[in-house]
Order: sequence, then structure tokens, then C-alpha cells
Amino acid sequence: MSTRTGLDRASLAERYRQNRRRSAQIFTSFIAPQAYEVRPIPLRHPFVFYDGHIPAFTYNKLIKEALGKPSLDAAYEVLFERGIDPASIDEAQKHTKSAWPERALVEAYGRDVEAAVLDAFANATLEDPANPYLVRAQAVYNVIEHEQMHHETLLYIVNQLDEALKRKPVGIVHHDTGTPIRNEPIEISAGFATLGASRTAIPFGWDNEFDEHTVSVGRFAIDPHNISNGDYLRFVAEGGPLPAFWSEHNGAWMLRTMFETIALPLSWPVYVTNDQAAAYARWSNARVMTEAEYHRAAFGSPSGEERPHPWGTARPSVEHGNFGFKRYDPEPIGSSPAGRSAWGVHDLVGNGWEWTATPFAPFDGFEPMATYPPYSREFFDGKHFVMKGASPVTHADLVRRSLRNWFYRDYPFMFATFRRVYDR
Repeated sequence: MSTRTGLDRASLAERYRQNRRRSAQIFTSFIAPQAYEVRPIPLRHPFVFYDGHIPAFTYNKLIKEALGKPSLDAAYEVLFERGIDPASIDEAQKHTKSAWPERALVEAYGRDVEAAVLDAFANATLEDPANPYLVRAQAVYNVIEHEQMHHETLLYIVNQLDEALKRKPVGIVHHDTGTPIRNEPIEISAGFATLGASRTAIPFGWDNEFDEHTVSVGRFAIDPHNISNGDYLRFVAEGGPLPAFWSEHNGAWMLRTMFETIALPLSWPVYVTNDQAAAYARWSNARVMTEAEYHRAAFGSPSGEERPHPWGTARPSVEHGNFGFKRYDPEPIGSSPAGRSAWGVHDLVGNGWEWTATPFAPFDGFEPMATYPPYSREFFDGKHFVMKGASPVTHADLVRRSLRNWFYRDYPFMFATFRRVYDR
């Protein structure tokens, strides 16, 4: 059954089921049972919160607010309503709970929500121009992408979990060429870049993605590859700040990967904070690119045309980059040449989010979304910076030109890397 804009109920229901299966995999296959209430990152809630938050958010937004149905469990729908993004551990402690519900009860609530959602996908009015929550089926896409985003949130928390409390899946193999690729800057001519999206051009976008607009971008040069661990190691040797994922053992540098600690792979992109990226860029007489420069390098072309993806018009797939759970950790930079941009810049999507020097702020025409008004506006504070692209555990559905991610400039746990640009 479809609507006027081509809403495919069966396809949406399958996306939702896939999300639920991946959530279950993370909670049951990757995290030991005794870690359920553990808080590996003090700035975030324990795992139990996310097990309840994903279904509670889904029920609140789609079933209660959009469709007007009564509560399924009013207490859970408040307890698990929203996550936290505190600036300090002291502030985070204010959100500490004295007790959480038993796991069996949280899981049972999740199953009840799933049944209600699948019934709605089959029978409810999902698109209604008279209902702000259902204009272009906003609530439906909201809850689907929200769960996909939280898979990445969960996995960067899993990354910080003590190795004794997590389980490594079978078949994970790490590859390191041992030698970082030499960066020879690529010249990007002056031109324009289109940021944001038209409200009718894509099925769904978060409020900070609108409105589409064109900006002028001056000439610059850019590294064709991200800064690698091997590159950054030289900075550390001269006193540069240490990435949160690194440690030293018996004189050797080690890297915390998703499921184990391994010898530092020199050919992988370095994961750092925005502050660390900026410090490295200054140290090497360069700077971190702006959001507009990212768009020019990723989607622009020497001919002046723009592409929907760096590689062109093809739908995102594993050949284009390390995203969509192709693997749980980075791969050597430059491993996906099919994903390079028209200028020849590699890995602009995948293998790590790309830090920019642009503070997270609204575009002209910004309107808070009906289904989640605080989603973006609470973070227009000059303290969060835009990230573009994707990490290994970013869902392929989220790989679109207009998508914007953001974090505090000193937040150390994101799978985020960078490359340098040079003024010309």
C-alpha cells in the first residue's frame, strides 16, 4: 500500500524490523549480561537506558503523539524519554539514577512497542498533511532513523567498555598496510557548494538539513587522504595531545578497537577530537576544512557540476567506503577508491566522520521539526561542531549529502577523523 508520495508500508516495516534486529544483536551478542547497567562513558547513560530509550522514543513520537494513542507504560515513556549530552562529568552525575528497571521488564516493553508499531505500519494513517507529525510521514522516518543513529551511539559506548565485559564476533580481521599513504594536496578551484536540502527533494531530513542554499567557496587545497595514525604519531612524539583510543604498553603504542586492543595500525585514520584535529593542522601549517569546503571537495567537480555523492549517482554500497557496518573498525586509508570524489579525494564518506571547523548552527529557513522540536536547536550554542560523511558503523540509509552530525569540540569518543586544507 502506498500514499501519494509513494510511502511503501512493507518496506518501512522491514527497515524497522532490521533496526530492531541490530539493536538486539548489540545488546545480546556484544555486551555481557553483567554490563547491562554499566556506564562505560560517564557522560552517557548506562546501556539499560538505551535499551528502553529506543522503544520509548518510538512509541512517544509515532504512536502517542502522531497517532494519538494512549500510553503503553507512562512511567517508562518518561524515564526513557531523552538521552543526555552534558559538557562535564559533574553535570552528567546529575542524571544518575538510583535504580533501573529489571532487564526482563525493559525487554518486554520493547516487544510490546514493536507489536504496536508494526500494527501501525500495517493499518494506521501514516501520512496526513493536516497532522504536523505526519506531514510527509515525518514521524515514521523519524523513529526509523533515530534507531539507526543510536546503533552508532551504542557502539562507540561498547568501544569504551572493558574488554572482559564485551564479546568479539567471529570473523573480525584487522588489516594494516603498515605504511601511511603520502598526502600530496589536491587543488580545488573556487566555485560554489550546495548545502542543505530542499524540503520536497528527499523523503525525510532532520530539521538542521534545511533549507537548501548555495554558497561561494574560494580556492583551496586539500589532503586527498585523512590524517593517519602514523602521521599523528609524529605529532605525539613532539608533544601533541594523545587520542582517547590510544594507549602505551611496554613502550609500544596500542589502539582500542571495537572489541580488542591491538598494535597501533599506522595506515588507519586517526580518531581525534575537533580540538586535537585543529592542533595538528596548526602544527603542520594548515587548518581544518569548513563545512562548505567539505561540500565543495566531496560533491563538486572541476566541470562545475555537483553530485549527490562523492562517487556520483549510484546508491551507497560497500565498494564506495567503509560505512554501513562493512566492518566495526577502520581500514587503511584509500581502501575504497571507487568512492573518491570528482577531484580525487578519498574517504570523504566512510572510515570516520570528517571534522569541520564550522560551529553547528541553523541554516536560513530553519524550522524545528514537529516530531522532535529540541533535536537541533538546543545545540546551536557555538560549542558543537559539524561533522560530515560517515563512520564504519553509520547506517547506509544515513549516507546523504545534506546529513549533518555534530559534537562538542573536545568530545573524545566519536569515530571522527580529519584532513587538512591549505589556503591558496
